Amino acid sequence: MSLKAGIVGLPNVGKSTLFNAITNSHVEAANYPFATINPNTGVVNVPDERLTFLTNLFQPKRSIPATFEFYDIAGLVRGASKGEGLGNQFLGHIRECDAIVEVVRCFDSSEIIHVEESVDPKRDIETINLELAMADLATVQKRLAAVETKARISKDKELVHEVDVLKKILPFLENGEPARKVPLSEDDKIFATKQYQLLTLKPIIYVANVSDSDYSDIESCKYYHIVKEIAESEHAQVIPISCEIEYELSSLPKEERMEFLQTLGASESGLDKVTKAVYKLLNLSTFFTCGADECRAWTFKNGMLAPQCAGIIHSDFEKGFIKAEIYSFEDLVTYKSELALKEAGKLRMEGKTYIMQDGDCVFFRFNV
Repeated sequence: MSLKAGIVGLPNVGKSTLFNAITNSHVEAANYPFATINPNTGVVNVPDERLTFLTNLFQPKRSIPATFEFYDIAGLVRGASKGEGLGNQFLGHIRECDAIVEVVRCFDSSEIIHVEESVDPKRDIETINLELAMADLATVQKRLAAVETKARISKDKELVHEVDVLKKILPFLENGEPARKVPLSEDDKIFATKQYQLLTLKPIIYVANVSDSDYSDIESCKYYHIVKEIAESEHAQVIPISCEIEYELSSLPKEERMEFLQTLGASESGLDKVTKAVYKLLNLSTFFTCGADECRAWTFKNGMLAPQCAGIIHSDFEKGFIKAEIYSFEDLVTYKSELALKEAGKLRMEGKTYIMQDGDCVFFRFNV
């Protein structure tokens, strides 16, 4: 599945440094606004200890983790919704993403320029959210102008419903608040997301980019608590990381990386936390295919049926789906082998109506 998370924020807050660390790549991270104009794209492995277990057990020729894409999107500035700072181009890149990772600067430094000339996480978040809300407001107003009269005259149920949804969203955007705060039903959220690609309806995670010293004592960082309070008001998650530390970690061999993390009193990197959090934010889960040739993790949306998941591997698998042989990862950990699972009656045959579960290990049978 091709899913994208966009890294956004004001210029010089650590977006490109975070992206470099996530993808272990080397995009430009310069100390001036608009160092990033075109979005950099990186494919990210989703950390999953279960795949490591399966690989050690089956000893396949290759092991392939689940992945998704991160976009490093250029810094937004005040007035972006009106085209300031190449704003229209940047907002267009955000529309292509499924989720937003908003990086917020939470450290003081006289060496790194701040586009607003001071560090203020609350102001910075409000600036980003306001620009996204104003862009959405223009979208909603334009659509309302096109359908409101027609809906009133024709009484068409679909148009009346659309106007109702738009009018629920409108006052929030007029107040500069994100559409995700609107109390919409899940169906209406899906409808609005597909129909209008509203920026502020996309799920969001805040990343508080803190100093090296604050990272080891995060509760003492006043800027982090500001971001945390805002995130909680939006029912969003905030993850504190030091982008500089994460970039250093990304360049180390795995063994040295773990030693470094231990000195920080951490069991996993901030980047692993961000990656897992975005995966969860997008309502994604993982199923596995296992064998002597390959152990592989596959990404699917929660609620997908077995044939749909078969189609993720190949469209022919979905077209000619017969059944799926499935056992759970947890049962494999208990019984240690597929033979023992079969003897214990833990190997199941599932049909077209089976809803796939996170951690399912599956062999699809099909005929085209």
